[in-house]
Amino acid sequence: MQEYRKKEKKGIRIFLIAVSVLFIGFMLLLPLVSVVVNSLSEGIEFYLRSLHTEYALSALKVTLITTVITVIVNTFFGIMAAWLVTKFSFKGKQILSTLIDIPFSISPVIAGLAYLMTFGRLGWAGPLIQKINETFGTNIQIVFALPGVILATIFVTFPFVSREIIPVLHAQGTDEEEAAALMGASGFTIFRKITFPHMKWALLYGIILCTARALGEFGAVNALSKTRGKTFTVPLEIDALYLAGSSDSITAAFAVSSILVMIAVLVIIARNIVEYKAEMKSRKTEYDEAGR
Repeated sequence: MQEYRKKEKKGIRIFLIAVSVLFIGFMLLLPLVSVVVNSLSEGIEFYLRSLHTEYALSALKVTLITTVITVIVNTFFGIMAAWLVTKFSFKGKQILSTLIDIPFSISPVIAGLAYLMTFGRLGWAGPLIQKINETFGTNIQIVFALPGVILATIFVTFPFVSREIIPVLHAQGTDEEEAAALMGASGFTIFRKITFPHMKWALLYGIILCTARALGEFGAVNALSKTRGKTFTVPLEIDALYLAGSSDSITAAFAVSSILVMIAVLVIIARNIVEYKAEMKSRKTEYDEAGR
Protein backbone atom coordinates (compact mmCIF):
# COMPACT_ATOMS: atom_id res chain seq x y z
CA MET A 1 0.00 0.00 0.00
CA GLN A 2 2.78 2.35 0.95
CA GLU A 3 4.70 1.49 -2.20
CA TYR A 4 1.56 2.17 -4.26
CA ARG A 5 1.23 5.63 -2.69
CA LYS A 6 4.85 6.39 -3.45
CA LYS A 7 4.30 5.43 -7.11
CA GLU A 8 1.13 7.52 -7.18
CA LYS A 9 2.94 10.56 -5.78
CA LYS A 10 5.77 10.07 -8.25
CA GLY A 11 3.28 9.84 -11.13
CA ILE A 12 1.54 13.04 -10.01
CA ARG A 13 4.88 14.81 -9.71
CA ILE A 14 5.95 13.74 -13.20
CA PHE A 15 2.57 14.80 -14.62
CA LEU A 16 2.76 18.25 -13.00
CA ILE A 17 6.34 18.75 -14.18
CA ALA A 18 5.38 17.76 -17.74
CA VAL A 19 2.36 20.10 -17.76
CA SER A 20 4.47 22.97 -16.41
CA VAL A 21 7.25 22.44 -18.96
CA LEU A 22 4.77 22.22 -21.84
CA PHE A 23 2.91 25.33 -20.69
CA ILE A 24 6.11 27.35 -20.32
CA GLY A 25 7.40 26.05 -23.65
CA PHE A 26 4.26 26.91 -25.65
CA MET A 27 3.24 30.10 -23.83
CA LEU A 28 6.65 31.69 -23.16
CA LEU A 29 9.61 30.12 -24.95
CA LEU A 30 8.00 29.39 -28.33
CA PRO A 31 6.80 33.00 -28.91
CA LEU A 32 10.24 34.38 -27.98
CA VAL A 33 12.00 31.92 -30.28
CA SER A 34 9.57 32.83 -33.08
CA VAL A 35 10.49 36.50 -32.66
CA VAL A 36 14.18 35.73 -33.15
CA VAL A 37 13.53 33.37 -36.08
CA ASN A 38 11.24 35.86 -37.86
CA SER A 39 13.71 38.69 -37.28
CA LEU A 40 16.32 36.73 -39.27
CA SER A 41 13.93 35.51 -41.98
CA GLU A 42 15.35 37.91 -44.59
CA GLY A 43 18.98 37.44 -43.65
CA ILE A 44 21.48 38.94 -41.29
CA GLU A 45 22.13 41.91 -43.59
CA PHE A 46 18.47 42.98 -43.52
CA TYR A 47 18.42 42.37 -39.76
CA LEU A 48 21.37 44.69 -39.13
CA ARG A 49 19.99 47.28 -41.56
CA SER A 50 16.66 47.27 -39.68
CA LEU A 51 18.43 48.02 -36.41
CA HIS A 52 20.47 50.86 -37.90
CA THR A 53 17.63 52.95 -39.29
CA GLU A 54 17.16 56.50 -38.01
CA TYR A 55 13.88 55.61 -36.33
CA ALA A 56 15.19 52.46 -34.62
CA LEU A 57 18.30 54.21 -33.26
CA SER A 58 16.23 57.16 -32.05
CA ALA A 59 13.76 54.82 -30.31
CA LEU A 60 16.62 52.95 -28.64
CA LYS A 61 18.17 56.22 -27.48
CA VAL A 62 14.87 57.50 -26.04
CA THR A 63 14.26 54.16 -24.33
CA LEU A 64 17.69 54.09 -22.72
CA ILE A 65 17.49 57.71 -21.54
CA THR A 66 14.00 57.15 -20.13
CA THR A 67 15.01 53.91 -18.41
CA VAL A 68 18.15 55.36 -16.80
CA ILE A 69 16.34 58.43 -15.44
CA THR A 70 13.38 56.33 -14.30
CA VAL A 71 15.57 53.84 -12.43
CA ILE A 72 17.56 56.62 -10.72
CA VAL A 73 14.44 58.50 -9.60
CA ASN A 74 12.53 55.40 -8.49
CA THR A 75 15.56 53.99 -6.66
CA PHE A 76 15.99 57.19 -4.64
CA PHE A 77 12.32 57.69 -3.80
CA GLY A 78 11.73 53.95 -3.41
CA ILE A 79 14.41 53.74 -0.73
CA MET A 80 13.07 56.83 1.02
CA ALA A 81 9.47 55.58 0.91
CA ALA A 82 10.40 52.11 2.17
CA TRP A 83 12.56 53.53 4.98
CA LEU A 84 9.81 55.94 6.02
CA VAL A 85 7.07 53.30 6.02
CA THR A 86 9.05 50.65 7.93
CA LYS A 87 11.16 52.65 10.38
CA PHE A 88 8.92 55.52 11.47
CA SER A 89 5.48 55.89 13.02
CA PHE A 90 3.30 58.80 11.92
CA LYS A 91 -0.28 59.68 11.08
CA GLY A 92 -1.26 58.70 7.56
CA LYS A 93 1.33 55.93 7.35
CA GLN A 94 -1.23 53.44 6.02
CA ILE A 95 -2.45 55.97 3.47
CA LEU A 96 1.11 56.49 2.20
CA SER A 97 1.62 52.75 1.96
CA THR A 98 -1.60 52.47 -0.06
CA LEU A 99 -0.65 55.34 -2.38
CA ILE A 100 2.59 53.56 -3.29
CA ASP A 101 0.52 50.74 -4.81
CA ILE A 102 -1.67 53.00 -6.99
CA PRO A 103 0.30 52.29 -10.22
CA PHE A 104 -0.41 48.57 -9.74
CA SER A 105 -4.17 49.16 -9.79
CA ILE A 106 -4.40 51.76 -12.56
CA SER A 107 -4.12 50.95 -16.25
CA PRO A 108 -0.97 52.47 -17.82
CA VAL A 109 -3.15 54.02 -20.52
CA ILE A 110 -5.15 55.86 -17.87
CA ALA A 111 -1.91 57.08 -16.28
CA GLY A 112 -0.79 58.45 -19.63
CA LEU A 113 -4.12 60.17 -20.21
CA ALA A 114 -3.97 61.63 -16.68
CA TYR A 115 -0.65 63.30 -17.49
CA LEU A 116 -2.05 64.42 -20.83
CA MET A 117 -5.04 66.06 -19.14
CA THR A 118 -2.76 67.62 -16.53
CA PHE A 119 0.07 69.05 -18.65
CA GLY A 120 -1.67 69.32 -22.02
CA ARG A 121 -3.27 72.44 -23.46
CA LEU A 122 -6.59 71.60 -21.82
CA GLY A 123 -5.05 70.64 -18.47
CA TRP A 124 -4.72 72.93 -15.46
CA ALA A 125 -0.92 73.01 -15.79
CA GLY A 126 -0.94 73.65 -19.54
CA PRO A 127 -1.68 77.40 -19.38
CA LEU A 128 0.84 77.75 -16.53
CA ILE A 129 3.61 76.17 -18.61
CA GLN A 130 2.65 78.37 -21.57
CA LYS A 131 2.80 81.46 -19.35
CA ILE A 132 6.27 80.50 -18.11
CA ASN A 133 7.46 80.00 -21.69
CA GLU A 134 6.11 83.41 -22.74
CA THR A 135 7.58 85.17 -19.70
CA PHE A 136 11.07 83.68 -19.74
CA GLY A 137 11.35 82.83 -23.43
CA THR A 138 11.71 79.12 -22.70
CA ASN A 139 10.29 76.16 -24.61
CA ILE A 140 9.20 73.84 -21.81
CA GLN A 141 7.02 71.00 -23.11
CA ILE A 142 5.77 68.01 -21.17
CA VAL A 143 3.26 66.14 -23.31
CA PHE A 144 4.38 64.83 -26.71
CA ALA A 145 7.97 65.34 -25.57
CA LEU A 146 10.64 63.40 -23.70
CA PRO A 147 9.71 64.77 -20.23
CA GLY A 148 6.19 63.34 -20.60
CA VAL A 149 7.56 59.94 -21.61
CA ILE A 150 9.85 59.94 -18.56
CA LEU A 151 7.11 61.04 -16.15
CA ALA A 152 4.70 58.38 -17.39
CA THR A 153 7.36 55.67 -17.08
CA ILE A 154 8.30 56.80 -13.57
CA PHE A 155 4.65 56.62 -12.53
CA VAL A 156 4.11 53.13 -13.90
CA THR A 157 7.32 51.69 -12.39
CA PHE A 158 7.41 53.51 -9.06
CA PRO A 159 6.30 50.63 -6.75
CA PHE A 160 8.84 48.06 -7.96
CA VAL A 161 11.79 49.24 -5.87
CA SER A 162 9.92 50.14 -2.68
CA ARG A 163 7.79 46.98 -2.68
CA GLU A 164 10.89 44.77 -2.80
CA ILE A 165 12.53 46.62 0.09
CA ILE A 166 9.56 47.03 2.46
CA PRO A 167 9.14 43.32 3.41
CA VAL A 168 12.89 43.02 4.11
CA LEU A 169 12.94 46.08 6.37
CA HIS A 170 9.76 44.91 8.12
CA ALA A 171 11.42 41.56 8.86
CA GLN A 172 14.54 43.29 10.15
CA GLY A 173 12.64 45.35 12.71
CA THR A 174 14.02 48.46 14.41
CA ASP A 175 16.01 47.04 17.35
CA GLU A 176 19.43 47.51 15.73
CA GLU A 177 18.69 51.09 14.64
CA GLU A 178 17.35 52.02 18.07
CA ALA A 179 20.42 50.57 19.76
CA ALA A 180 22.71 52.51 17.41
CA ALA A 181 20.74 55.72 18.03
CA LEU A 182 21.09 55.28 21.80
CA MET A 183 24.86 54.95 21.30
CA GLY A 184 24.92 58.33 19.53
CA ALA A 185 25.06 57.30 15.86
CA SER A 186 23.66 59.79 13.36
CA GLY A 187 20.70 58.97 11.14
CA PHE A 188 22.85 58.69 8.00
CA THR A 189 25.38 56.45 9.78
CA ILE A 190 22.58 54.18 10.98
CA PHE A 191 21.19 53.93 7.47
CA ARG A 192 24.60 53.34 5.86
CA LYS A 193 25.94 50.76 8.30
CA ILE A 194 22.80 48.97 9.51
CA THR A 195 19.77 49.51 7.29
CA PHE A 196 21.36 49.48 3.83
CA PRO A 197 23.33 46.20 4.24
CA HIS A 198 20.09 44.40 5.11
CA MET A 199 18.21 45.65 2.07
CA LYS A 200 20.91 45.77 -0.64
CA TRP A 201 19.91 42.52 -2.37
CA ALA A 202 16.22 43.43 -2.31
CA LEU A 203 17.19 46.85 -3.69
CA LEU A 204 19.12 45.28 -6.58
CA TYR A 205 16.19 42.97 -7.32
CA GLY A 206 13.79 45.93 -7.33
CA ILE A 207 16.09 47.88 -9.65
CA ILE A 208 16.18 44.95 -12.08
CA LEU A 209 12.37 44.69 -12.10
CA CYS A 210 12.03 48.45 -12.51
CA THR A 211 14.45 48.40 -15.44
CA ALA A 212 12.63 45.56 -17.18
CA ARG A 213 9.26 47.29 -16.77
CA ALA A 214 10.58 50.63 -17.98
CA LEU A 215 12.13 49.09 -21.11
CA GLY A 216 8.86 47.45 -22.13
CA GLU A 217 6.33 50.14 -21.18
CA PHE A 218 3.83 50.89 -23.95
CA GLY A 219 0.41 52.08 -22.79
CA ALA A 220 1.30 55.15 -20.73
CA VAL A 221 4.04 56.23 -23.14
CA ASN A 222 1.77 55.80 -26.16
CA ALA A 223 -0.61 58.45 -24.79
CA LEU A 224 2.20 60.99 -24.44
CA SER A 225 4.44 60.24 -27.41
CA LYS A 226 3.29 61.03 -30.95
CA THR A 227 6.47 61.93 -32.85
CA ARG A 228 8.21 59.02 -34.51
CA GLY A 229 11.97 59.50 -34.59
CA LYS A 230 11.91 61.90 -31.61
CA THR A 231 9.84 60.61 -28.71
CA PHE A 232 9.05 57.03 -29.76
CA THR A 233 10.45 54.32 -27.50
CA VAL A 234 11.36 50.84 -28.77
CA PRO A 235 7.88 49.33 -28.06
CA LEU A 236 6.23 52.21 -29.95
CA GLU A 237 8.64 51.83 -32.87
CA ILE A 238 7.85 48.09 -33.01
CA ASP A 239 4.14 48.91 -33.11
CA ALA A 240 4.64 51.48 -35.88
CA LEU A 241 6.66 49.06 -38.00
CA TYR A 242 4.15 46.26 -37.58
CA LEU A 243 1.17 48.48 -38.40
CA ALA A 244 2.88 49.63 -41.59
CA GLY A 245 1.73 46.31 -43.02
CA SER A 246 4.41 45.51 -45.59
CA SER A 247 6.41 42.29 -45.32
CA ASP A 248 9.67 44.21 -44.90
CA SER A 249 8.30 46.42 -42.15
CA ILE A 250 6.86 43.43 -40.27
CA THR A 251 10.21 41.64 -40.46
CA ALA A 252 11.87 44.86 -39.28
CA ALA A 253 9.42 44.95 -36.36
CA PHE A 254 10.57 41.47 -35.36
CA ALA A 255 14.19 42.59 -35.72
CA VAL A 256 13.68 45.52 -33.36
CA SER A 257 11.68 43.26 -31.04
CA SER A 258 14.67 40.95 -30.78
CA ILE A 259 16.52 43.73 -28.94
CA LEU A 260 13.96 43.61 -26.15
CA VAL A 261 14.10 39.81 -26.15
CA MET A 262 17.88 39.88 -25.66
CA ILE A 263 17.56 42.51 -22.95
CA ALA A 264 14.88 40.37 -21.27
CA VAL A 265 17.24 37.39 -21.24
CA LEU A 266 19.98 39.53 -19.67
CA VAL A 267 17.51 40.80 -17.06
CA ILE A 268 16.50 37.22 -16.19
CA ILE A 269 20.17 36.23 -15.82
CA ALA A 270 20.84 39.27 -13.60
CA ARG A 271 17.75 38.52 -11.52
CA ASN A 272 18.82 34.90 -10.97
CA ILE A 273 22.31 36.00 -9.96
CA VAL A 274 20.87 38.46 -7.43
CA GLU A 275 18.46 35.82 -6.08
CA TYR A 276 21.32 33.31 -5.74
CA LYS A 277 23.60 35.75 -3.94
CA ALA A 278 20.77 36.85 -1.64
CA GLU A 279 19.98 33.21 -0.81
CA MET A 280 23.65 32.46 -0.11
CA LYS A 281 23.85 35.53 2.13
CA SER A 282 20.73 34.41 4.01
CA ARG A 283 22.10 30.89 4.51
CA LYS A 284 25.44 32.25 5.73
CA THR A 285 23.66 34.48 8.23
CA GLU A 286 21.56 31.57 9.50
CA TYR A 287 24.68 29.41 9.77
CA ASP A 288 26.56 32.08 11.71
CA GLU A 289 23.65 32.57 14.10
CA ALA A 290 23.35 28.81 14.63
CA GLY A 291 27.10 28.62 15.37
CA ARG A 292 26.74 31.14 18.13
